[in-house]
Amino acid sequence: MLEIKDLVTGYGDLKVLDGVSLTVEEGETVALVGSNGAGKTTLLQAISGLLPVWSGDITFRGQSLPKLQPHQLPALGIAHIPQGRGILARLSVYDNLMLGGYIAAAKAKRSARMEEMFALFPRLKERREQLAGTLSGGEQQMLAIARALMMYPSFMILDEPSLGLSPLMVETVFKIIADVSQMGVSILIIEQNLVEALHVADRGYVLETGRVVLSGTSAELMGNDKVREAYLGI
Repeated sequence: MLEIKDLVTGYGDLKVLDGVSLTVEEGETVALVGSNGAGKTTLLQAISGLLPVWSGDITFRGQSLPKLQPHQLPALGIAHIPQGRGILARLSVYDNLMLGGYIAAAKAKRSARMEEMFALFPRLKERREQLAGTLSGGEQQMLAIARALMMYPSFMILDEPSLGLSPLMVETVFKIIADVSQMGVSILIIEQNLVEALHVADRGYVLETGRVVLSGTSAELMGNDKVREAYLGI
């Protein structure tokens, strides 16, 4: 579904990613883990067209993404939930969800999809008229995921979904991510929380200073001595 090949990019004269390659297959959940400054968010910005690709390529179902504008990606089925969730704080939960279904293919089905989201996220139904900015961090992450699902995506990118959440809410959010995967949505998760990310992922990549240094199944990475020492302290 997604193929990144020999990607090089960065900011100004600063190279951040140096020859990154990875793939996400149809129906697969893939985790990209790494410490702060490894280049994880930079990779997502390149996928979504927010950073230019210096060399290499990013293709989605065979189509080169760097040739497109960021606003064209949702029509391909790509939903990007950024770090910080990106909700519209001064709008209600209901209005945030309605805006999620703005693309042409989803508009006619917004009302039905809204009910599906309220069934999947009962807490959002209880707070449908509440301003999004007054929700808890976990509720805002639920809203961000539900808003992305309103556009019927086939591929979802999540940037640090556990950031700033309590341990209990982290568990809840990753349970939701697993449920989304069961809906047939392919997922790329960018995370520092290696254990939770690999628990829901089929495969994973480890990014260090702009390069992929390890890849494998979730079980292989969890059993890797280098990974366990660097990210689990054991």
